[in-house]
Amino acid sequence: MNRRVTNNIATSVFVLCAVIMVATLIYLLGYILTNGLAEINWSFLSSNSSSFQAGGGIKNQLWNSFYILVMTMIFSVPLGVLGGIYLAEYSKPGKITNIIRTSVEVLSSLPSIVVGMFGLLVFVQYVGLGYSIIAGALALTVFNLPVIVRVTEDSIRSVPLRQKNASLALGITHWHTVKTVLVPAAFPGILTGVILSAGRVFGEAAALLFTAGLSSPNLNFNSWNPFNTTSPLNPFRSAETLSVHIWKVNSQGIMPDVLEIANGSAAVLIIFVLIFNLSARIIGGLIFSKISGKK
Repeated sequence: MNRRVTNNIATSVFVLCAVIMVATLIYLLGYILTNGLAEINWSFLSSNSSSFQAGGGIKNQLWNSFYILVMTMIFSVPLGVLGGIYLAEYSKPGKITNIIRTSVEVLSSLPSIVVGMFGLLVFVQYVGLGYSIIAGALALTVFNLPVIVRVTEDSIRSVPLRQKNASLALGITHWHTVKTVLVPAAFPGILTGVILSAGRVFGEAAALLFTAGLSSPNLNFNSWNPFNTTSPLNPFRSAETLSVHIWKVNSQGIMPDVLEIANGSAAVLIIFVLIFNLSARIIGGLIFSKISGKK
């Protein structure tokens, strides 16, 4: 077999793999959106869910999903970015660095159900947070931290070395170089990774089953006192998120319109995940163009 034939076969295999991936994604999105878009309306998005009656909505579940996402990002972004900066700029080859890298890789490979059981043991039972938003956010922080560490490290390492050396050659300290040269240059990549990880957190369910709980009180959106048990801002109340709601409706739902609720909820979840992914590309591209001076 000559080199031309081998090259054509390899190219065909790569194209076929790409077509299979795209076709699978299109089929999955098409199936969910085709079945779910018809169920989405303002009443569905703004009314409380019902355990028995038809016509329930997802207002509380949608709020809980965004609230846990914000709490998770508050915990995980500073830790992840600082950890990535340390690995990229300050860590030296050795046993300690190897242990840190191995720990990050192990954390990133843990199944989310295992992270959820860890959260149940540590945050819910040992720390005593109970089934709550903050326990769910801490468990998702463990789940999300390795992604942000890796993204930050890779983004900083991708900055041309001459930029760093030019800054150091001017007598600027290492920390000031990191703060004013490396992090701004790597910011588009870091932001893109953070937004993508937000989409991953938004759709997570398994880790929240054991930490945030399977139910949520009917929230009073006229009360914003975080110590009120029905306040949307109370971080110590249980919270059923949208992804957990989909699992619960499909596995335990007895409502007459259980299929319609599940399809509508899945479509809403997919739409927001798509928004996160598209936002990551658009915002990252805009910031990169602004920093690099490209139009």
